[in-house]
Amino acid sequence: MPMKPEMDAGATTCANCRLPMPKELRFCRNCGFRLGEGAAEYTETVRFQNAPPGTLPGTGATHAGNFGYAGGPMTAPSQGFVSKRRKRISGTAKLFMALILFFVVAAVFTSVVKRRSSGFPGSVTVVTAPRSYAGVNGFETTDGGVTFENVDTPGGPADRAGLVGGDIITTVDGQPVHSDDEMAEIMRRIPIGNTVEVIYLRDGETKTTKMTTISRQEMDRLNDEFAARPQGKGRFGYDDDETERVPIAGTKLFGVRVDEISASLPADMAGVKNGDVIIEFDGIPIRTPEELAARVRRAIPYETIKVVLMRGTERLEIPVKMGKTQ
Repeated sequence: MPMKPEMDAGATTCANCRLPMPKELRFCRNCGFRLGEGAAEYTETVRFQNAPPGTLPGTGATHAGNFGYAGGPMTAPSQGFVSKRRKRISGTAKLFMALILFFVVAAVFTSVVKRRSSGFPGSVTVVTAPRSYAGVNGFETTDGGVTFENVDTPGGPADRAGLVGGDIITTVDGQPVHSDDEMAEIMRRIPIGNTVEVIYLRDGETKTTKMTTISRQEMDRLNDEFAARPQGKGRFGYDDDETERVPIAGTKLFGVRVDEISASLPADMAGVKNGDVIIEFDGIPIRTPEELAARVRRAIPYETIKVVLMRGTERLEIPVKMGKTQ
């Protein structure tokens, strides 16, 4: 009967293979059994795991590398086990996660700040002062001031003031206007319902008018009212994609050249021809294609309106009985 190896006072017995091992080391260098989770056990496990096949460090025993022992592959639990290194989050990953958290918190905070008061204590209210509107399709910076393509709201401020697309606004309420940004700031500052003086250029001449601003709600109401009018919208009979703003030779005027008149529709039947340049429609100066289109829609179907146009150097006035847009 084989005798067990003698144990000295500084040794203990491995609970797995029953062989002696240093008392202070809770890792068996013979079978790889690990008795605890301390730093020493972890260090020795890694050292054992990475040892090349052959003799175990500090012992005469042999092993087969990371995957088993001499004499066969490891099996758990009788053969012990080799601990895997714990996965750790890198510093870059931690920074990335912190940035994501920061942006999420910032988005939530911004949403709360922008939310109007809901009546709950502590809620934050951001109130934006309502701005005034002129009832045009939008201002654009141009030489000398700002302009626009057409009066957009029938019965709106610009319409009542007699402005038309192509006019150049130079001064509003005593303040010179040089850009669309300045015009937007003026419209934000003017209280809704205030009447202001507007100085503008048309055909090289300086003109003055008064304009009373309205709210966005009132502008929407006027547009809805026009869209729902029982008479419907007028029809002239031309391709509004085939038009161009052109100067009138020998004058400071501009007009709109119509290049495609539709056969057998009101303009054609009245005698308007391809290439004619319209300078007035139903008493309204026409200086942009967008203003012409807007005034055609406004015309009352089946009523006769006067169109003033240039055909070459000849100025003509043509009565046109309007049709109706289906």
